[in-house]
Amino acid sequence: MSPDIASSPHFDVNPAFWTATLIFIVAYVLIVSEKIHKTVVAICGAALMLILHILDQHEAFHAEEFGVDWNVIFLLIGMMTIINLIRPTGFFEYIAIKSAKMGKGEPLRIMMIFAVVTGVLSALLDNVTTVLLLAPVTLFIADALDVDPVPYLIIEAVASNVGGTATLIGDPPNIMIASKAKLTFMDFIYHLSPVVIVLMVVLIGVIKVVFGRRLKSTMELRQRVMAMDEKAAITDPLMLKKSLFVLGLVLLGFVFHGALHYEPATVALFGAGLLLLLSKTKEPHHILAEIEWPTLFFFIGLFIIIGGVVKVGLIKWMSLEMLAITQGNLLGTSMLLLWFSAIASAIIDNIPYVATMNPLIIDMAGQLWPEETGLALLQHPDLMPLWWSLALGACLGGNGSPIGASANVIVVGMAERAGKRISFMRFVAYGLPIMLLTVFISMIYVWLRYYYLA
Repeated sequence: MSPDIASSPHFDVNPAFWTATLIFIVAYVLIVSEKIHKTVVAICGAALMLILHILDQHEAFHAEEFGVDWNVIFLLIGMMTIINLIRPTGFFEYIAIKSAKMGKGEPLRIMMIFAVVTGVLSALLDNVTTVLLLAPVTLFIADALDVDPVPYLIIEAVASNVGGTATLIGDPPNIMIASKAKLTFMDFIYHLSPVVIVLMVVLIGVIKVVFGRRLKSTMELRQRVMAMDEKAAITDPLMLKKSLFVLGLVLLGFVFHGALHYEPATVALFGAGLLLLLSKTKEPHHILAEIEWPTLFFFIGLFIIIGGVVKVGLIKWMSLEMLAITQGNLLGTSMLLLWFSAIASAIIDNIPYVATMNPLIIDMAGQLWPEETGLALLQHPDLMPLWWSLALGACLGGNGSPIGASANVIVVGMAERAGKRISFMRFVAYGLPIMLLTVFISMIYVWLRYYYLA
């Protein structure tokens, strides 16, 4: 079984293919080099895709396959608005002080605590919301202990991607895979949560080995943190109660959005609107001005650039070549799919990558089992390891670079706004080795569970 490139109706090597590929490569090189701000690069690259007719405006702004994922954009706008309304109440400072006390003021313990909290919340909610909530807390703790917040922020982004792998709602690629393969919430819990628990334990061990001797703070600073009164940090108790009420509704909405038939962006925008109303803010300009607009426009530009290379067939060509290598060997295909997904998701956003891979896996299944149709084909016992390999590779691979996952982009953007710039290569220095280690462990897990012990 070897997919035929020529049979794909969307693949044609023509000038548009090479033009889109060149725009993508140049944009990525400029983002990595950091010679020009990444948002400027993304907007210019997106504009070129439109000006040169790689995509038309309707495809860029409205097409689900090639265009901007507005659910992600408005989810971020909604959550950023809610956080900007909560921040003045002192809520994040309260959490910071309580967390620091739980860690006895020790920088290493605090990092471990936040890694675990991030992983758990990312599994129950989603990784983007989790880092949006925890990044301000992290910056506050680091400032109080006079330590560099960058390693904390990177570890939290990594932990959010690991934890989000465990459930259907934890990471956008899982939502897309579940939709195509008709998988349930409990399918993800049963198949992915065991390995994610192992990966979180490994991550804690990595933190201890890498940062055990590097994260130090003076006894005076630790004692000063332990002496803080977390209750005194609350400056507006009434607004805090309103904020927690709305935040609770939003979090419940995220957990049950599938059953309620709401997209996450709808839940977030409802929460933002309700909290703005309850806050009785006469002029919301200052609240909206603090939204991470450069980060949002980076997302928009990046979605359009990736949509261009998806449309001309670059990603599909790469994927078809990968599937052709194994010649129908399912174990080999699972292993290759896992690693290829991880590497590809470190280079490009994992959302359009998964959108490309989903139909390819279904096509391959149709060639292997032509007598099966519908759910029997999508959930063929021999096909299931490929779905889990795709999910593990796409979610964990996002840790390989600062643009590999939405949570990474958010963390980098918030750090930059706080004056704590995270360079592309510094993120890679932390994230890539962890990505390689977690994917290697996942490879052993897939082999043991679905092939060796099956």
